[in-house]
Amino acid sequence: MDDNKFLPKLSQNLLELLDDDEFYDVTIEVGSDPYVKIFRAHMNILNYRSPYFRKILSDKNKSHGTLTHIKLSDVLPEIFQIILRYIYGGKLFSDEYTNFSVFFKTLVAASEFDLQELIRYSIQIIFLRFRKIF
Repeated sequence: MDDNKFLPKLSQNLLELLDDDEFYDVTIEVGSDPYVKIFRAHMNILNYRSPYFRKILSDKNKSHGTLTHIKLSDVLPEIFQIILRYIYGGKLFSDEYTNFSVFFKTLVAASEFDLQELIRYSIQIIFLRFRKIF
């Protein structure tokens, strides 16, 4: 019996949480003026998927029922969207991303958020897709 056959559905359901307007307990303000976007997230998922967010969330007051706000001004919203999709559903780059800059900025953000698996994968993708540059 293949125990992994249910993982795609689990991944899909977790990604659906990102679009859900209810039940979030963290807002993340990403970017700097004039381009700022607010993302909704879930403390438990961020805590278990990212050592960076674990540290930030453990430093914040965790009052029951209180919304936690995080500000990340040094990350572009479109890059953070990629990071969140990875954190929630293990989904990464689609074929629409062909720009070296997107992959490199994702690598930098993955490093900042201490996402080791994403760092390794981003390096692989950069090497495979852009090896002619190097």
